[in-house]
Amino acid sequence: MILSRKKSKDKDTEYIAVSLQDKKYSIKNPFSEKLMINHKKVDIKIFDDENGFTYILYKRKKYLAEIVEKSQNKYTVLINGVSYNFTIETPISYKRKKYLEKNKSKSRIELVGSPMPGKILEVMVEAGAKVKEGETLIILEAMKMQNEINSPASGKISKVFARKGDIVNKEDILIEIER
Repeated sequence: MILSRKKSKDKDTEYIAVSLQDKKYSIKNPFSEKLMINHKKVDIKIFDDENGFTYILYKRKKYLAEIVEKSQNKYTVLINGVSYNFTIETPISYKRKKYLEKNKSKSRIELVGSPMPGKILEVMVEAGAKVKEGETLIILEAMKMQNEINSPASGKISKVFARKGDIVNKEDILIEIER
């Protein structure tokens, strides 16, 4: 989910939340009792109890809520034991993100990053090899589990940055594919 803020005509702050499925929600006054989502009034309250736990009261149901991870503008929130990931964007960064997503398909280079920290057990391809979308590129060990890193696109391997035995962090670039 992406959350973006802009001033509306009536001087209330308006936020734009976008889910990972690209569904948009217009939200007005998120920190007041008069919350509006897609131009409909929503009765929602956020409060802390005497033990310091945060709850959301929505449609007469109480949900336990906790921010479990925050990294720059990326958040992971736990609501009643279910994890939700989203980013909060300014109007300018939101426009930039949409522009980059639109033009990404025009790019001929696809970067394959590590989805988690771990150790490279096996590199299944080398520079110059042709790969198909979904083909296994690397075997990564993380938390004593073997994870296959698959190709996000068909093309030719232009660079391999990872080697067997390397320790990698989340989002480290492992392979470059030219489509």
